[in-house]
Order: sequence, then C-alpha cells, then structure tokens
Amino acid sequence: MRIGELSRRAGASVRALRYYEQEGLLRPARAGNGYRDYSDGAVDVVRQIRGLIDFGLPVRMIRDILPFLDGPADLLPDKPCTWLLDEAARQRDLLDRRIGLLTRNRDALDAYLAAAAAAGEV
Repeated sequence: MRIGELSRRAGASVRALRYYEQEGLLRPARAGNGYRDYSDGAVDVVRQIRGLIDFGLPVRMIRDILPFLDGPADLLPDKPCTWLLDEAARQRDLLDRRIGLLTRNRDALDAYLAAAAAAGEV
C-alpha cells in the first residue's frame, strides 16, 4: 500500500510515517517508480510505534526494541547493551506508575457512575 493509505488506515499523518522511516522504525519497500510500498502488517507496526511513543518511550529505545516485541525470543542479542536494559527497566517502572494512576482514575469514575446510577441520575 502507498503512504497515504497507510496514513488513513493507521491513523498517523504522512509526516509522522516519513519520520518513523527516517528514524529506522519503518522500512518500506520501494516500487519501480520510487514510491514507498508498505505491507498490510505496517498498519499494526505504526499503531505499536504510536502507542510506545504515547507512553513516553524515546524513539531510540523503540528503534532498539521494536524488532523483538512480536518476534521470537531467539532474535534477542546474546548480550543486550547496558543502556537498553537500564532504560527498559526505567520505562517499565514509569508505565507501572501510569497504569496505577489510570486504574485509580478509572475506579473513581466507576464509583461516580455507580453513585449517580443509585441516585437515579443515569
């Protein structure tokens, strides 16, 4: 598929897709006319990239770990770099804290909705 279709299907701007390619996160094939040619699987990859960026992971880390997120474990390097291990642990801790906050907020909304329903407001 061409870049415009990927943009529509994945919900990402063409500019973002070009940036992801520039950063090595996407590697489209090129058609004979030079146009980018993305596989159907690129939609899921773009959504995954966007999710990781939205959760605050730096592009450098995404570039390093993206090949391993859905692939077999035997693709992992024999000795991952120390920076990546430390950063992965730090990012995991940040995600855990965000998940905790989101869970508390969801629970507060649930309690509000339940109270409103009990009071006949909903």
